[in-house]
Amino acid sequence: MIEIDLEEEKKAIAREYKELLRISYQTLTDADKKLIRKAFNVAVDAHIDQRRKSGEAYIFHPIGVAKIVASEIGLGPTSIAAALMHDVVEDTDVTLEDIEKMFNPKIAHLVEGLTKISQVKKDMNISMQAENFRKMLLTLNDDVRVILIKLADRLHNMQTMDSMPDHKQVKIASETLYIYAPLAHRLGLYNIKTKLEDLGLKYTEPEVYKDIVSKIKETKEEQDAYIDTISDVLKKSLGEEGIEYIMKGRPKSIYSIRRKMAAQNVTFDEVYDKFALRIIYNSNLHDEKFLAWKIYSIVTDHYRPSPSRLRDWISSPKSTGYEALHITVMGPKGRWVEIQVRSERMDEIAEKGYAAHYKYKQGATEESGLDTWLNLLKEALESSETNAVDFVEDFKMNLYAKEIFVFTPKGEIKSLPKGATSLDFAFSVHSEIGIKTRGTRVNGKLVPLNHELKSGDQIEVITSVHQKPTINWLDYVTTSRAKNKIRNVLNENTKKIAEDGRELLTRKLKHLKITLNENVINELVNYLKLKTSLDLFYRMGIGSIENQQLKDFAAQKSNSLMNFFKNKIKRSPNSNPEEINKQELSNNYDLLVFGSDQDKLDYKLSSCCNPIPGDEVFGFITINEGIKVHKKDCPNAITLQSNYAYRIMQAKWIDSSQQEFKAILKITGMDSLGLTNELTKVISNNMNVNIQNISLSGEAGIFYGQVAVVVQNNNILKKLIDNIKKIDGVDKVTRVYTN
Repeated sequence: MIEIDLEEEKKAIAREYKELLRISYQTLTDADKKLIRKAFNVAVDAHIDQRRKSGEAYIFHPIGVAKIVASEIGLGPTSIAAALMHDVVEDTDVTLEDIEKMFNPKIAHLVEGLTKISQVKKDMNISMQAENFRKMLLTLNDDVRVILIKLADRLHNMQTMDSMPDHKQVKIASETLYIYAPLAHRLGLYNIKTKLEDLGLKYTEPEVYKDIVSKIKETKEEQDAYIDTISDVLKKSLGEEGIEYIMKGRPKSIYSIRRKMAAQNVTFDEVYDKFALRIIYNSNLHDEKFLAWKIYSIVTDHYRPSPSRLRDWISSPKSTGYEALHITVMGPKGRWVEIQVRSERMDEIAEKGYAAHYKYKQGATEESGLDTWLNLLKEALESSETNAVDFVEDFKMNLYAKEIFVFTPKGEIKSLPKGATSLDFAFSVHSEIGIKTRGTRVNGKLVPLNHELKSGDQIEVITSVHQKPTINWLDYVTTSRAKNKIRNVLNENTKKIAEDGRELLTRKLKHLKITLNENVINELVNYLKLKTSLDLFYRMGIGSIENQQLKDFAAQKSNSLMNFFKNKIKRSPNSNPEEINKQELSNNYDLLVFGSDQDKLDYKLSSCCNPIPGDEVFGFITINEGIKVHKKDCPNAITLQSNYAYRIMQAKWIDSSQQEFKAILKITGMDSLGLTNELTKVISNNMNVNIQNISLSGEAGIFYGQVAVVVQNNNILKKLIDNIKKIDGVDKVTRVYTN
């Protein structure tokens, strides 16, 4: 048991409190400090007997959250007070009524929003976590500060979860990467987004994280020297122009290095732009733009720029408020380097999001500034009728979307997510215009409704009062706003038809001696391979379900008991002893086991990542297909672990020597005489590897190959890949995951 020095602990709490006031981004008046002190006292008293898993006093957590709210997000006293008390209603005897009496309705409202969401009904067909996310996101309609304080709470939890069990760490980290980091990105909180992503990687892929961290440390000296070389060249010219500035090197985040390595199939050493140089200049508002382009001119006098990688977010800021000029130049030793040019004001906005944005706008207060911010995000939350998982997926997609800038016929500029279509544009102008869209012209030319827009396009929408959305329109749009509006219109129509369909179904089943109830509806939905009861009633209403199908269902229902026994007999382990012996021979030495008790269960290998023995894996309990096994770095892993944590099972290979697995390798290189021979020789000489299929081709001196091999486990495959890489002329060998 750890000895706790209570006197020392009290002093540490007092130090943390003083630090909170000192680092506040906004200037605090005496009244503000009194309010924060009062909230601090309430929190200390409420949590007096509570300790965290690590053993430290619980009060350190709310203070940690309040510090992030005060300094990194830059909110004011109301939010700091709410952050200090964010857990008191959930975890202690203090009620919301007590908080409202002691403080004010605004603080009570924020604390209410922050009180953990009560568990929804445990239903295997929906994701409780997605439902919780939906509820959390919908609080944006009340007060965006609830989400901001939740982000601070999540960051502090991520920073202090070392003492938690592994499976909880993975669940929390997966949720963080799935929704909280994209949310921080969308709110312009780039520092918090980076910290959340890096910590998310630390717990979802710990080995990869440690490896990148150690390599960054190893190469830090070399990177610093490289940045200094560029800085020394630019300093002289910037000084001659009388520009006041600071210049700093900024390493790329661990998570973005990992993403680049995975996306481009390259090693750490092959990721070139692992750092950026930031020039932050001092300027009044009037000269800001002029000075940014002057610095651009100085930089490009010394280093050749890549025209395709110039990003001008000064002329057209991002919808998050982010402004900067990003120039990618060819630096010394033939390496691309990104140079970010920002004024001090722009840098503050990039670090603090809208809290800084409104500091520079007509002296607006924290409260009035947040109204505009809310409007930016409400569009994605206009409809909550859709399935929770779809809702969160749609919302998430719009959080990370890059932006394009397009023009209305009158020359007004609008920003849309990259990939948006001409129909998305129509809905962004007004939902009524979107619904009545008959056609669209882009740059004067008639285009389909699903035409993908590019920055600089000018769009004209042609409407008709007789036009109505069709189900196909959902495939023509990418933005949540357009999808939700189309779904709402379609749903109104669908619901009317579905109501009639339900009545018709009740009557028809009555003739077949079946009473329509919830169980029968679920059985029918599964029997007809539909998704929802609404789908069932709608199809009934439009006449696409035939009488014969209902008769077959009724017959199957009455025979279900007999079928149950038949299946039991079929599955009897004694039915074919010879087959069982064969199974034992091939499985006993090559088993995947589940859970802490290492249970041997039936499973299927998932086709999205094709795991083979030796891969790090987990089990996922599906609704219809039993346990599906995925690799831990499967593209779908984060979504599954975040949305359906209660359906995840620990899994591991306990031995691998008998079964064989197929893996596909893609090989590229420089075409040379004898390369094919050398390749087949290397594969054949590798023990325990059989070539199942090989296809090779060459074009203009480049060699392409795809080889399907059968191996027993991951180690054998890794050795094979290493040996192929050693062949003269081979550039890359990657494992292909086919669906």
